[in-house]
Amino acid sequence: MRVAKVLEAEKVPNSENLIKLIVDLGTEKRQIVAGLAKWYSPDYFVGKLIIVVTNLQPRKIRGVLSEGMLLAADSLDKPIVLTVMEDVAPGTRIR
Repeated sequence: MRVAKVLEAEKVPNSENLIKLIVDLGTEKRQIVAGLAKWYSPDYFVGKLIIVVTNLQPRKIRGVLSEGMLLAADSLDKPIVLTVMEDVAPGTRIR
């Protein structure tokens, strides 16, 4: 798991729930697809430092390549995206 800075975010066309994120992992950029559009607008993510699982095989979700997974906590009302509270360099390992 690593800290990633969200550079871009947009809804996936023809999907009610998917958001495509472009994230900076320090040494590379990756695209991640997350099923959070029911609860979050794409603008919410831009500039945020999130936690990403980076050792997953890339998968296509509704025809869009996802190269990782962001972490979110289960809540009764909605998933809560896990973010970093202090300024940490993109790519920093989570222990």
